[in-house]
Amino acid sequence: MRASLHRRITLPIAVLAAAGLALAGCSSSSDPNDPNAGGGSGGTAAAGDGVVNIYGTINGDEATLLEQSWADWEEESGIDIKYTGDKGFEQQIGIKVQGGDVPDLAIFPQPGLLADTVASGKVKELPEGALANVQENWSEDWQKYGQVDGTQYGAPLMASVKGYIWYSPAKFAEWGVSVPTTWDEMEALGKAIAEKSGGPSWCAGFASDAASGWPGTDWIEDAVLREAGPDVYDSWVAGDTPFTDPAIKTAFDSVGSILLDPTLVNAGYGDVSSINSTAFGDVAQNIANGSCALTHQASFFEGFLTSADATVAEDGDVWAFLTPPISADDDQAVTGGGEFVAAFSDDEDTAKVQEYLASADWANSRVSLGGVISANTGLDPANASSDLLRSSISILQSEDTTFRFDASDLMPKAVGSDSFFKGIVDWVDGSSTDQVLESIQAGYTS
Repeated sequence: MRASLHRRITLPIAVLAAAGLALAGCSSSSDPNDPNAGGGSGGTAAAGDGVVNIYGTINGDEATLLEQSWADWEEESGIDIKYTGDKGFEQQIGIKVQGGDVPDLAIFPQPGLLADTVASGKVKELPEGALANVQENWSEDWQKYGQVDGTQYGAPLMASVKGYIWYSPAKFAEWGVSVPTTWDEMEALGKAIAEKSGGPSWCAGFASDAASGWPGTDWIEDAVLREAGPDVYDSWVAGDTPFTDPAIKTAFDSVGSILLDPTLVNAGYGDVSSINSTAFGDVAQNIANGSCALTHQASFFEGFLTSADATVAEDGDVWAFLTPPISADDDQAVTGGGEFVAAFSDDEDTAKVQEYLASADWANSRVSLGGVISANTGLDPANASSDLLRSSISILQSEDTTFRFDASDLMPKAVGSDSFFKGIVDWVDGSSTDQVLESIQAGYTS
């Protein structure tokens, strides 16, 4: 039976309205001789050349698995999919659009960045086949994440549940500690492990080339949702609650009590400042070998752990619990994210690839290879590679989950993937919280 996410997984109406207003009046006086000009899906699709180029942020082992996920379909369809991963995607996609050097398809990691790119007039509306799959396989809420001003431009791809705390069950048993049920207990856990182990308990890596800082935004988002609640979270995403608001500063203070404490971080790497020089995926190695006890990362972190030869299981090398609520009686609240596939070409081959990537067949193919999940309702949870990922799928499908999409991903690019990312890096480097919050907020007017 297919589960619906519609009742509780919601995109704030204010965000949708803001996206529509931002694009109202934005039109493209397209040159009919320019193959990259103009949006929309009207007219007859051009014949393809048998090759479809896809551009995205996914790199390394994850890119290899992505290519494996469509390999059989490539052979059946006769279409050659060429994928290019770029850690600088967030900055480079705008340059490519301005220069007319666009891919056939792009995998956007943020709905906000997709909306900004749609404003260029170069992104095509979702073709009929892909649109039909999106409407069949995703809840209305996930559909909306790929819409701008009510028009579907992006098709959801993979998803993640954020806010997992990864740890070693064997080490927990050795130290005589247990999984916390509240945020305060989580803070106490880190201090207890540091005392028992004689060194820092937490590790973190925020380095991610042009996107450096994003793992820290995930920390802040988890704190805002749990401490201030979903209404304040929605208002913050919409830009109505500024970063300088006391609720957001409180979240920074709560996260800072862990990340900025030199007695608690950065296990296996150095002092607090080493967070910014440590690649986010590299942390998996220290979690796997036990030199770091705790780290905060999304469900997709399992893929990095698998590459580090760690077994992810409740009785395995590594396991995880969700960042706990403020009170043990609070409802389960989680943040999450996902990618969205949008087209700059409307030829037949591109449309076929986009339709396939929006299908349940592709979702099951990719998830069965391990390390990731999808919010595609045609996904069979049994195909997930671990109990933790199966649990993540259940969280996405549960009507009892208060889910909010990653805030920075929904904010305008100038804030969500620019000033917010940079502010986190500056914060770790020693800038005051007040100064950082003011600089992030300034992104709205830059």
